[in-house]
Amino acid sequence: MTPVLIDADLPDFGEPTIQPTIPTATHQSRVAAALKRATAAGHDALVVYGDREHAANIAYLTGYDPRFEESILVLVPHRRPTLFLGNEGWSYAELAPGDFDRVLCQTFSLPGQPRDRQLPMPTLLAEAGLRPGMRIGAVGWKIFEPTDPGATDDWLDLPEFIARALRAIGPVTNATALFQNPADGLRAINDVDQLAAFEFAATYTSSALKRVLFCLRPGMTELEAARLMAVPGLPLACHTMLSAGPRASRGLPSPSTRVISRGDPFTMACGIQGALNARAGFVVADASELAAEIQDYIEKLAAPYFAAVAEWYGAIGIGITGGTLYDIIHRHLGAPFFGVGLNPGHLIHIDEWMHSPIFPGSTIALRSGMAVQVDVIPATHSAWFTTNIEDGIALADAPLRAAFAVAYPEAWSRIEARRAFMSDVLGIRLKPEVLPFSNIPAYLPPLLLNPRRVLALR
Repeated sequence: MTPVLIDADLPDFGEPTIQPTIPTATHQSRVAAALKRATAAGHDALVVYGDREHAANIAYLTGYDPRFEESILVLVPHRRPTLFLGNEGWSYAELAPGDFDRVLCQTFSLPGQPRDRQLPMPTLLAEAGLRPGMRIGAVGWKIFEPTDPGATDDWLDLPEFIARALRAIGPVTNATALFQNPADGLRAINDVDQLAAFEFAATYTSSALKRVLFCLRPGMTELEAARLMAVPGLPLACHTMLSAGPRASRGLPSPSTRVISRGDPFTMACGIQGALNARAGFVVADASELAAEIQDYIEKLAAPYFAAVAEWYGAIGIGITGGTLYDIIHRHLGAPFFGVGLNPGHLIHIDEWMHSPIFPGSTIALRSGMAVQVDVIPATHSAWFTTNIEDGIALADAPLRAAFAVAYPEAWSRIEARRAFMSDVLGIRLKPEVLPFSNIPAYLPPLLLNPRRVLALR
C-alpha cells in the first residue's frame, strides 16, 4: 500500500463524562508489590522521591502529586508507608486515595516558610522505620544507563540533603529500575483503571490539537493559536509547546506573541499527565505555496514518514520486540536526511517519557498492559522541516479488553470508533490488542490550512 493524500472527515469521537480513579486497594497492592521486589533485590527498605516535575513514582503508589515541594515516601516491610511532606503538601495530601501516614518535614517547605514545628530529618526517618545498617533502595526518576560515563549503582538523582540523610543510615543504591525498567518495571504494566485514566487524559490533549488544526489561521499570534487548545486545567505532563517560523525547528518552545505567517513551519504539542499529542507541518493550503525548493515536501518527507508510522502501527502488538519496531522505522527513515535520532516510540505513564523498550537490537517483548507513545520525530535540520504523529496507544490482551469494555463502556466506544476510522479511512489495520487513545488517531494533515486533506494508505 502507498501513502496518498485523501480528503477525510475526522469523526467527533467525544470526550469523557466519567473520570477514572485509582482505588485505595490498588495503591495498597502497588506498595506491597514494590516491597516484594525490593526484598528480592536485596533492599531492606525503599525511599521514593518526588517533586513537582518528578511526581510519577510517588503518585503511582499514593495518588499524591507534589505541587510545590519535594516529598519522600518511606516503605518498610510490615509497616504502614510514611509520606514526608512540607507545609503546603500537608493538607493537600489528605485528598490522596493511597494508604499512608503523613509526617511534616518542614525542610521540604519553600524557602522562607515557617520551620516552627521542625524535627531533624534523621529523627523522622527513624520514626518511619529506618534503622542503622539498613540497605536502602532510593527511587528517584532516572535510571542511569551502562553507557553513562562513570555510572555506578549508588548514583542517585535525589537532592543531596536527602541522599546524605539516607547514607548516614546505611548503604543506599538506586532502585528506580524496580518501577521503570521497560521490560517489567512496576509502572511498565498497567491495570484497567490506570489505562482508562490515560485514555481520559489523551482525549483532552488530542482534542486540544484538533481545535488548533481546524482553526489555525495566518495572522494569529502563537499565543492566540495556543489558546484554541483550551486545555481544561488537568495536571500537565510538560509545558505546552507551540511555535511557528524560525523557532519551530527546535520543537520545544512555548508560544509567544509572534504572528504566524502563511508558509511558516509550525509545530505543537500538548501533554497532560498520562498523555501527550503532537503534530507538525506547514501553514499552507497547498504544496504550491511552499518555497520552490521544498514543494516536494509531501513526496520527500511526509509520505515516507506516514508509511513508516503506518507500518509501525500495524506491527505493534503483544510479543513484538522493541527491536522489530526500531527496524521498521529505520528501514523507511534510516537515511541521514530524516534525522530520526531518538527512540521511535516509548512507554508513557504519569510522566510523559517513562522509559523505552524500542532501541537497536532490543529483545524486550511488549506486554499486555503497556501504554506506548507513538513518537517518531524527523529532525532534518533543513528547509523541509519536519512532520509528526505523536499519539498514545495501549496493548491489552482479551481479558484486559473485556474488563475495559465492562468497566468503562464510554471510553471503549471511543476506542472502537478510532480503530474503525484508522482501518476504514486511513488504511491502517491494527491488531486486536492495540487500543488507540487519541481523538486524532494517526491523523496527519501536512498542509495545515487544509486540515481535511490527510495522508492515508491506498
